[in-house]
Parts: sequence; C-alpha cells; structure tokens
Amino acid sequence: MACPLCELRKPKRYCPAKAELICAVCCGEKREVTIDCPSDCSYLIASRRWEREHRKPITATEIPFPDLSIPMDLIHERQPIVSGLGYSVLTAAGEVPSVDDSGAIEALTALAETYRTLGTGLYYERPPDGPAARAVYMHLSQFIAELRQKEQKQSAFGGVKDSEIFRLVVFLLRVAKYETNGRPRSRAFLDFLRAQFPRMAEAQAEPSRIIVP
Repeated sequence: MACPLCELRKPKRYCPAKAELICAVCCGEKREVTIDCPSDCSYLIASRRWEREHRKPITATEIPFPDLSIPMDLIHERQPIVSGLGYSVLTAAGEVPSVDDSGAIEALTALAETYRTLGTGLYYERPPDGPAARAVYMHLSQFIAELRQKEQKQSAFGGVKDSEIFRLVVFLLRVAKYETNGRPRSRAFLDFLRAQFPRMAEAQAEPSRIIVP
C-alpha cells in the first residue's frame, strides 16, 4: 500500500486532515501548503516547535512599514486596543473557517494603509477582495468604530488618535509576520492569538477537519 498523495512511499503517519495514513515526506512537504492541517495535529505542533527554536531574524525588507517608529510606551498604554484588534481577528476566524494567517495579514495591511492615508489628511479605504481577508478587515473596522462610540460616551480610552491606531495596527501586523511560518495555509499566527485568549479559544474551538468516510 502506497501513500495516497505521492503513490510512491509507504504511509506511516496518520493525517487528521486527510483521515488516512500518508508518508513522512508528504507530511513534511505538504503540511500547511496543500494540506489544511488542524491546529492539534501532533506533527504540526512538533514542526512549529522546531521552527521556533531555529527561527531566523526577520530582515529589514520583511518588516511591514519599516520606516515607522512604534514607541513601546504606546503599546503598553493602549494595550486594551491591541487586545481588541487581536480578538477581532480571532472572531473573524471563528466565523469564517477559511481565514488563515495570509488572510489576517492581508486585512491588517489594508487597514494600516487606510490609517496611513488618514495621517496625510486623506481618506482612502480599500478592503481586501478575498472573502476571508475581507471578513477580518470588517471585524477590525467594526471594533474601531465601536471604540470611537465608547470614546464619545465616556472617553474610556482617552481619545485615541488615528496616528496611534495606525501604529497599533502595524504593531500587530509585525507580530503576525513574525509568528507566521509563511506557508500558504499557515495558522501559526492565529494559534498564537488563541494562546493569548484561551477562553475565546475554548468558546470557539476549531471544528474538526477530519473527513468521515
């Protein structure tokens, strides 16, 4: 019996996404590339642990908006907003199963561009075209709109400026670029966020992708 993916090697690893045995080579090469791996797969967890231990520093060209300075004092002062942005990403992922790291990064990039142009006195909004990225974008935008409404009623966050929102979005975008592994179907950044919000992760447990024959 050969691996159902390559039809060459002997299958030795159980793949929960495919609900069958596949070979180790296909597991390694196709993981989060053509296989939509569930977050609790033991081989996925092991590979991410290895990647974290051998992670290479991000180059200057890989940093989103590299010329932008983000004071750490701002991150600490506006921590509730950073948490709200991250929570919004997870909410979108809980409602739209196709959301992955690339969709989250695309949405955060589009939102950052929107607030970058606001800093020049212009308003230019271009939500992502893809349904997954657009869902994330809309949840992020909704969070910011609700934040503005709260400010008007009670000034709970001290009147956050558009320039501050821009920096906070870029900060989360940089975290996303650092946490993702870059594979097409990676959800490493989303799982990182779930670790920050364990109660939400339990409430919105990822549905099993095991195919029942």
